[in-house]
Amino acid sequence: MKLFFIAAFAFVAMGMAGCKNQSSSQSNTDSLAVSGDSSRAPVLSFETTSYDFGKIKEGEKVSYDFKFTNNGKSPLIISNASASCGCTVPEKPDAPIGPGESGVIKVVFNSSGKQGMQNKTVTITSNAQPSTSELVLIG
Repeated sequence: MKLFFIAAFAFVAMGMAGCKNQSSSQSNTDSLAVSGDSSRAPVLSFETTSYDFGKIKEGEKVSYDFKFTNNGKSPLIISNASASCGCTVPEKPDAPIGPGESGVIKVVFNSSGKQGMQNKTVTITSNAQPSTSELVLIG
């Protein structure tokens, strides 16, 4: 009876995992980090995780390149880059970043209709350990 319960629980857990609202590329990259030895996982290291663009006029666009390096031992795959607001647009690399290689995530903030202090967050999802990182634009 215990074996039946364990098997039924595993089946339900697998079915529930399939209900997550993820793109297939994200779930594939997440499994890459989990399935292998975590000491071999990619490590996403940013030079800086925040940028203060200072004072700008409403309607101006500001961009910043967040530079990073894969300090891990396997290829880094960035599966998603999403902003906290539609006025902020991140551009992620599509190709895997090899161990020791560097890349850039370009973030553009459009200040149209925005006044006063701004604080925008970009969430990066990858197969690195940890699987999410945050970048911040303020000004």
